[in-house]
Amino acid sequence: MDTREHVDISLIGGNASTELKQAFFDVFYERIKKAKARGYKGFEPEIASRTVWKEMSVLKKVEESENLEVRVVFEITVEEDMVNPHGTLHGGCSALLIDNCSRMPIVLLGLVTTGRAEFAVSKSLNISYHAPAMVGDGLRIVCTTLSCGSRILISRCEIWDATNHRLVASGVHTTMPASAPNSTAKL
Repeated sequence: MDTREHVDISLIGGNASTELKQAFFDVFYERIKKAKARGYKGFEPEIASRTVWKEMSVLKKVEESENLEVRVVFEITVEEDMVNPHGTLHGGCSALLIDNCSRMPIVLLGLVTTGRAEFAVSKSLNISYHAPAMVGDGLRIVCTTLSCGSRILISRCEIWDATNHRLVASGVHTTMPASAPNSTAKL
């Protein structure tokens, strides 16, 4: 299936080339297609499908100009299925958004530097909660790469309440490349 049926990459801002964005979405939607083929179900696809891609940028790192930094920005509106009994954005939903969104700059940086898009597995996800967001509030999710080595990949993610101009949650996501399954392992 043509990835342009899912995301109109011409609507995504940032300095990443159209070719780079298309290469990213080719890999991204192939991964989703495989998950659907395995019968994957859960709450994640419903919420993740509502995130809107706003920016994909590849920048020289300010602190170290020989290194690159990738910035990916998303938007989503808080809906009823995303809140806790108090009517505010559920911490678990914030964690889901940070988990999913913070992977994307790492994958994009991999495409830029090695030509490969690798979806790593989580090693740790550290989140701080700053302010509530209510149903109807628009969120802006800003994710950047921090450090990407051969074994550890780290990104930073901030969820901003664009409606009320305040930071809702922030997180640092440490990932690592997935190892190949060991076919001789016995449990």
